[in-house]
Amino acid sequence: MHALALIDGKILIDAPPTLLAQLRRAEYGTSDVRHLLITHWHADHTFGFPFFLLDRKFISDPSGNNDLSVHLRPGGREFLSSLCEMGFPGSLADSLNERVHWDEEESGVLSDTGWRYERFPVCHTPETDPHGYELIHETGFRLLHCGDSGPCEEIEKRASSADVVILEMGMPDIGEFPHHHRPSDVISFEERHPEVKILVTHNYSSGKGNESGFPIPNLPNSIHQLEDGDTLEIDRNGNFIMIGKS
Repeated sequence: MHALALIDGKILIDAPPTLLAQLRRAEYGTSDVRHLLITHWHADHTFGFPFFLLDRKFISDPSGNNDLSVHLRPGGREFLSSLCEMGFPGSLADSLNERVHWDEEESGVLSDTGWRYERFPVCHTPETDPHGYELIHETGFRLLHCGDSGPCEEIEKRASSADVVILEMGMPDIGEFPHHHRPSDVISFEERHPEVKILVTHNYSSGKGNESGFPIPNLPNSIHQLEDGDTLEIDRNGNFIMIGKS
């Protein structure tokens, strides 16, 4: 399905069209999410937001007892509100105005989670205002979620202090694609940052049991190509393991 990340069941990065199905497969409800971080305005990262808000209003949290903070760039509230009005005219105005805390700060604490974030610009389609998030846990563990981006200086600068980096690999090695990582770009990144665990998401290739798409590229074992449902488990000492859905 589409790319997203769910951290500790409370922090959601992006709201793609397949969001509700993905949450239900993982046995979480929309009301479990306390913080939603948006990376950019492309449809595959935002068009699930109206369904997410509608589910909270009528199914998972009809009393409005659970806080929701949406962290995003300036202009994002208007963008997401227009999606809600277009998809469900007149149904979500109260949720948008009364049930969402809109946060445009570039850094801050994600309350009641033990995490804080710093947002940083990345190299993707400029019209989408693309950004990534550096997430720092109170234990010192650092997760760099790069959103959708090709190679860029800001990712390079932050990667050296990260424990885990999530890279988008949206294109195969069939040409020049500055707004996406290709397999060769990911391999080059791993060679420059051998101490960092690299997770590849937004994969263009065919998944397990799926014959469509390009063949899965042959990447070093140190690079994990994420499948739907894969889990990163981190202990209080910062040690971590990847657990595949299979």
